[in-house]
Amino acid sequence: MSVTAVVRNARDLLEEAGLHGAFLVRNLDTGEEIGFDADVPYPAASLVKVPLAVAVGERVARGELDPAMPVDVAPGRITTPGPTGLSRFRHPARIALEDLLYLSTSVSDGVAADALFDLTPPAVVAAELGRLGIEGIAVRHRVGDLADTPAERLGPEEAHLAHSLAIGAVTPGQGHPVAQLDVTRANAGSARAFVDLLQAVWRPSAIHETTAARVRGLMGDNLLRQRLAPDFTSDASRWSSKTGTLLHLRHEVGVVDHADGQSYAVAALTASRVPAVAQPGSEATMAHVARTLHDHLRAGSLPWWG
Repeated sequence: MSVTAVVRNARDLLEEAGLHGAFLVRNLDTGEEIGFDADVPYPAASLVKVPLAVAVGERVARGELDPAMPVDVAPGRITTPGPTGLSRFRHPARIALEDLLYLSTSVSDGVAADALFDLTPPAVVAAELGRLGIEGIAVRHRVGDLADTPAERLGPEEAHLAHSLAIGAVTPGQGHPVAQLDVTRANAGSARAFVDLLQAVWRPSAIHETTAARVRGLMGDNLLRQRLAPDFTSDASRWSSKTGTLLHLRHEVGVVDHADGQSYAVAALTASRVPAVAQPGSEATMAHVARTLHDHLRAGSLPWWG
């Protein structure tokens, strides 16, 4: 099948699943890549926890932060479905900074992420990305600042209404009355930007090697594996990733390391047109599209854009 046909089929599959999205797969050694709409920015949701981990790791490597430093964290006391870790704690906790990194990145704990943001604010994270030469990822807010969405205000029984608002109110320029979904106000990034970040973490770059190794390990220990992981995990490969979910947005970025030494970065950023919280079929389609692009590239295709 030609590259054009592969990409057209991928777009058709997303359309049938009620999705639109941006995908990019890159061979981390040759630079060959295949994707579509990879420069379109999307609200990052929990994907922002990867640049946060990099920035904290860089400060640790420079001796500005002690990984064993105890941090007092107030409980999240969240009872609605979804959030994990400290977000659901009912009592204060004292946790080492390095363990907060695990909770934030591997468990996608928003309260742990905000404890890290308190020590390394969004502007500092953005400055670290700039110092490292990683462009296209905007870090503007703590995670908690963007957690008060219509879904929380309406409650679980009316979640479909929150999703309908999220889907129907977006402007052609990707503005949105919900701040968390407006790419000019939210934490945001493109598929290309996140693949560039993964490239810098997985291959020698300006990122300190101890930082890169720690982030690779944290992403390898990711506990949320219902999205792309089923199509990329096997006895002959290792899938390391971070998911991001917010209302109708479903993202995942990661790297598949094959036993033969080849590694591919994958970014899948999607938005659903279906006002439903649980969409396992959409997530399966995301994984299938990402795997199809990966397999075509791994089989020896030339880089191409759609």
